[in-house]
Amino acid sequence: MPRLEQRFRGAVDEVEWLAYLERFERHFPRLFRRLYALYGRHYDFFFHLESILASATEMWIARPSELKALDAMRAVDPTWYQSNRMVGAMCYVDLFAGDLAGLRERIPYLTEMGITYLHLMPVFESPEGDNDGGYAVSSYRNVDARLGDMDELAQLATELRHHGISLTLDFVFNHTSDEHAWAEAALAGDRRYQAYYRMYPDRSMPDQYERTMPEVFTEDHPGAFTYRTGIKKWVWTTFHTYQWDLNYANPEVFNRMLEEMLFLANQGVEILRLDAVAFVWKRLGTNSQNLPEAHWVIQAFNALVKIAAPAMVFKSEAIVHPDQVREYIGIDECPLSYNPQLMALLWEALATRDVRVLLSAMQRRFAVPEGCAWVNYVRCHDDIGWAFADDDVIAAGFDPDPHRKFLTRFFVGEHEGSYARGAPFQEDPVSGQARVSGTCASLAGVELALDTQDDVELELAIRRILLIHGVIITAGGIPLIYLGDEIATLNDYGYDSQPEKVGDSRWLHRGAFDWSRAEQRRDTDQVPGRVYQGLLRLLQVRGQNQAFSRGETEFVDSGNRHVLGFLRTNDSATVFVLANFSEHQQRLEARRLRQMGMRKTMVDLFAGRTIVATQELLIEPYQLMILSRSA
Repeated sequence: MPRLEQRFRGAVDEVEWLAYLERFERHFPRLFRRLYALYGRHYDFFFHLESILASATEMWIARPSELKALDAMRAVDPTWYQSNRMVGAMCYVDLFAGDLAGLRERIPYLTEMGITYLHLMPVFESPEGDNDGGYAVSSYRNVDARLGDMDELAQLATELRHHGISLTLDFVFNHTSDEHAWAEAALAGDRRYQAYYRMYPDRSMPDQYERTMPEVFTEDHPGAFTYRTGIKKWVWTTFHTYQWDLNYANPEVFNRMLEEMLFLANQGVEILRLDAVAFVWKRLGTNSQNLPEAHWVIQAFNALVKIAAPAMVFKSEAIVHPDQVREYIGIDECPLSYNPQLMALLWEALATRDVRVLLSAMQRRFAVPEGCAWVNYVRCHDDIGWAFADDDVIAAGFDPDPHRKFLTRFFVGEHEGSYARGAPFQEDPVSGQARVSGTCASLAGVELALDTQDDVELELAIRRILLIHGVIITAGGIPLIYLGDEIATLNDYGYDSQPEKVGDSRWLHRGAFDWSRAEQRRDTDQVPGRVYQGLLRLLQVRGQNQAFSRGETEFVDSGNRHVLGFLRTNDSATVFVLANFSEHQQRLEARRLRQMGMRKTMVDLFAGRTIVATQELLIEPYQLMILSRSA
């Protein structure tokens, strides 16, 4: 510390330095523990420790004053993301608004919806052609020139913040593009940069690693390594051949990525989505996923951010077993996390009309540590994978493998009686397992109902959309809406005519935002208007009731396998949410409701009417009820 003080103390106001020093001393012990566990065996550990702390301090000194003010404000309200007024949206900049300048012009649309959290899909410089939808990053400090530049991104972050919207970006920290400057230096023979990645001169080590590792993208390349003829080495490439995994066993890599992370924080990013967290550490004899060191890396980053940019929080992206997803959630790791299990099981419950698997999974795995929150969604830019635990499926009386195949067939429209129109993604010809692509509206039945001009089915389809969105809006956490779903956007089948998208069915639901369709959002005689106005009403209920703050949710057995029930409560308010996942009217015993603290007379906050349940409560097809005790 004396060395850092000698170097940096005079660079800022003394009061400001003392505030920084207080954070430093508070978070240094856990930072040191994690860095020592990761790198303590290096003879030059303390050199790297000082370098890491110097990088953090330099980035803090460079932090704009407005963001330092935000740091101070968030110190007063450290779990600001648990507010019932938090509502998320996500989009591709080019598909939603053309470029960053166009996005600034669309801020009124976001504020009209009450959005307070905007996740922009990858905006960084990446290779032409194959770039995994922008997840092969060539520079963390340059924006894709077609979208704008870094100054425009910082200006957008500022304007969003002034409108109460927190900017969220992806931090692709497991790998870089093979066109990143570090990779290009490694290809040129620079041994220092070759050590930024995992490279081997022959197949002996790769073969040993692959004995215990599953393949991730089998259609792209076998195993986890790619041979580069120029340097005559095998490079670790977990995902695509052009995505080189970084070597976090090298403390210099940790430091360089810390600088990239804090650079983004200084542009105004408030929530950083950590991509592919399960893969960042490798160890021989394991599957090189979810290793303890992966958590230590994130926890060390967390401590450094708490010191140098405390307004920013992490969100984890771990598409792994539900129990392992929860392991990344913590105040000292990732306070926020995607909830892929809830997403998958909402669709599972729609297909089966049975909430038993959903209820079991939520009762076992929804709870998160204090101060943390899920990010709940019904779909995202990616496919829908059936990422739920087998034991929950077995407990409901289903056989897991056939059940997953049934769900895929149902949502690609191959199962008799299906209302869905989706497409398989990464279908395994051996096992028959696959994931599903499609927009929310097309998967929920709107597309089929419109094609067949069936008004009854159209009504049910719209109810399905509002039902599953109603669950993510009222359950604990931040609801995240994929922009376009709020106006019931249908599948875009034109993607297959574009060479760079051929064969990737995820582009089925990644079409350009239809602004002419959005013009219908106030017309409740049109499908977009019915969906949009219904979602607005749900969001208004959430924002006006303190029961929806914080992340706690108590899932309860409603006594009817078609109806999901859960309680949201805080010191001043309690609501009971019921969701009928069937197209038939359902009945609940009134005495069971009273066992859970409800009264004979209740108010449905969503429908805006008083409910009297003396003997039983009737719930209409695909109805969502938000019940509050009547005064």
